[in-house]
Amino acid sequence: MGFEILAVPPETLAVLRAQEGAELLVDEEGGSPLRCCLGRAKAGEEIALVSYAPLGGWVADTGADPGPYLESGPIFIHAADCGGPVDKGFPDEHRKAPRVYRAYKRNGRILGGRLVQPGEVAECVLAEMFGDPDIALVHVRAVEFGCFHFEVRRCRDVA
Repeated sequence: MGFEILAVPPETLAVLRAQEGAELLVDEEGGSPLRCCLGRAKAGEEIALVSYAPLGGWVADTGADPGPYLESGPIFIHAADCGGPVDKGFPDEHRKAPRVYRAYKRNGRILGGRLVQPGEVAECVLAEMFGDPDIALVHVRAVEFGCFHFEVRRCRDVA
């Protein structure tokens, strides 16, 4: 059994860029973490700060009812289509800092989580987590603020 790393889908990005309240800005210094391509903005790049519900795709794909776990939070994306991640593997950028891997059941409710440190092999941690049949998907998040970075699903759950 494998898993797939999922950035925010292109069709969702188009909706987010057009939503009222999307804040367009220029990343003067560069480095903003982008959820569209799982990279970092370059200095001078146009980006958007938008509100995103990370479980929204899971709900749409499965009909799950996560209740209050259907949270929304701010994410950075490119202001225009960037084509998404170049590499489909685990992004190297996300191996360099501690991350929280938050596990969810099929119904979208949180099952647990794990603090993953730099140096731990992300693929091994995810394989171990997905060894639990109750875990349907995992969100990789920042430790400091809990910000959503990307989703990981079992391959059979990827449309």
